[in-house]
Amino acid sequence: TMGQPKVVEVVAAEGRSEDEVLAAAAAVDKGSDHPLAVAIVERASSLTLGAMSAFETLDGRGARAEVAGKPVLVGNRRLMDEEKVALGALAERADTLKGAGRTVVHVAEGGRILGLIAIADALRPTAKATVAKLRERGVQVAMLTGDNAGTAARIAGELGIDIVLADVLPGQKADKVKELQAQGKKVGMVGDGVNDAPALTQADVGFAIGAGTDVAMESADVVLMKSDPYDVVGAIVLSRATLRKMHQNLFWAVAYNVVAFPAAAGVFYPYVVSPEIAALAMSGSSALVAVNALLLKRTRLEGIAKAHPVTA
Repeated sequence: TMGQPKVVEVVAAEGRSEDEVLAAAAAVDKGSDHPLAVAIVERASSLTLGAMSAFETLDGRGARAEVAGKPVLVGNRRLMDEEKVALGALAERADTLKGAGRTVVHVAEGGRILGLIAIADALRPTAKATVAKLRERGVQVAMLTGDNAGTAARIAGELGIDIVLADVLPGQKADKVKELQAQGKKVGMVGDGVNDAPALTQADVGFAIGAGTDVAMESADVVLMKSDPYDVVGAIVLSRATLRKMHQNLFWAVAYNVVAFPAAAGVFYPYVVSPEIAALAMSGSSALVAVNALLLKRTRLEGIAKAHPVTA
């Protein structure tokens, strides 16, 4: 995910519009630097906001202010209950959104519910394609996260991930990697935080996000400089292609010398190889291996060509 909250859904009360809900909430939240408030203001950037005054932050509940002369509340369910704001038909909808792993922001105006704003961590643009391409290549994808089960299940469902390990404490991530390895699996771990460092070290291959912490990058084997998860696919494609080239070069070098050495030793007498020809033959062996290795540059890194039109 992007690690930044985004508005994913807006639900308006009967007789009100989504724009009204967003405009009222954004008018209040433009006075706050809370991540959820920033997400709402960003979503309402194209709307005209009313004049705001008497802004007040309510710790652990939300905020209130006067917008165009009307009292507006923006916050959680607890704030609505304290202010005696009835949710009516939106109560069930709020529970559904919360159960799906969304953070639900309630918006009320003049003592009446105006609507709901569902906020969630946004997926990276290439995340779904990355999972699909890895599964296509026979790689199982697991989500290892400290988030709650509801949030993890929502994101896993959107991405097509079957194995979900949620509510994992920071110190338990490396243990989860060990459990997978105990099942005979080769584990590649992708992470970006300090808490991911032990798991990155424990994994058979650690992939660190380039925008992550220095500790994570020091602990990993591979650093994704563009912080794009699709580069994991590229790393696997390039690694497999490199291994194939190694096998090919080993085969050609051995086959070449199996023929060349007996010929140089006179096994095929009276057909003998002159010293000049032998010297050229040795050079030919090296040239064959070098040229085959250089063909690795023709390997196309699947998927990366779409986002980044390059070859490696």
